[in-house]
Amino acid sequence: MPQVKVKEFDSFESALKRFKKVVQDSGILTEMRKREHYEKPSVRRKKKDAVAARKAKARNKLLSR
Repeated sequence: MPQVKVKEFDSFESALKRFKKVVQDSGILTEMRKREHYEKPSVRRKKKDAVAARKAKARNKLLSR
């Protein structure tokens, strides 16, 4: 659970900005988006394979130069 200690002289906006940064760094939002809808294991596997293929293609492109 991310926490931000608010000091006496801090404004609400600055505390909110720090909290958003902590949440972003902890990866909570990406995890939430990932779990928003159920994804079948076969779909998850296909996406993972597609990402690996893209990375391999990019790697081969760099090596062939």
